[in-house]
Amino acid sequence: MDIVDYTVYKPEFDRDGFVVIRQFLPTSELQELEENLDRYIREVVPGLNDAHAFYQDRSRPETLKQMQYMGAHDPFFASYQQRPRWLSLAKALLGEPATARDPEWFNKPPGTEHVTPPHQDNYYFCLRPASVITIWLALDRVDEANGCLRYVRGSHHDGVRPHAVTKILGFSQGITDYGDADRQREVKILLEAGDAVIHHCNLIHRADANSTADRHRRAFAMVCPGQSCRLDKDANQRIAQSARDQHTGMGLKITDASD
Repeated sequence: MDIVDYTVYKPEFDRDGFVVIRQFLPTSELQELEENLDRYIREVVPGLNDAHAFYQDRSRPETLKQMQYMGAHDPFFASYQQRPRWLSLAKALLGEPATARDPEWFNKPPGTEHVTPPHQDNYYFCLRPASVITIWLALDRVDEANGCLRYVRGSHHDGVRPHAVTKILGFSQGITDYGDADRQREVKILLEAGDAVIHHCNLIHRADANSTADRHRRAFAMVCPGQSCRLDKDANQRIAQSARDQHTGMGLKITDASD
């Protein structure tokens, strides 16, 4: 692996709450990841329950929109959490050693009206202190038409906003008081396949639906907590129960309390 000094991105990250790294993965590593994602979708996903692989419409496989707990089902993705490139980047931006959680995969399929509500990741994560990043790797070109991420620049400095239950699959909680002042601070994140955007766990972000007829908006992501983080168990239990209630209300199958 080529050695990159990711600390050069830390001042921008600390100021804005996010940073874009163009061509974060070299072509060979991106191809390896794509091949294993295709294999996982083909061989593993058909046997997963609704909590681990979400579809916009389960009767249409092309509407697969989210996969999580991937390391629990596949040795390639279990070992991917130890990739030095990702951990080195997390350490540089957080200023402390970090680990990586189970990889996740996100998609906005064409022809679906699926928005990402404004939210802050740590409302879900419940980690204290808030020394956590998400590394979000584009697998397709990402632009306004297919639902690019929109960040409220600097909002990670302002604390955690009120959230409430949504009816949006995969995002059980959304900010309740998101308004014009937030939209005026939004930054559109335009990416090519292989580019990565990294954001702080308290940075407010959202995304529109994919309005294209034939383009997906796929991404592979890992959440990386710093070694100082500890789980707020009470808050985590509340969020987990809220997500289970949401899934049950949407008719999804949850096999056990850990889903």
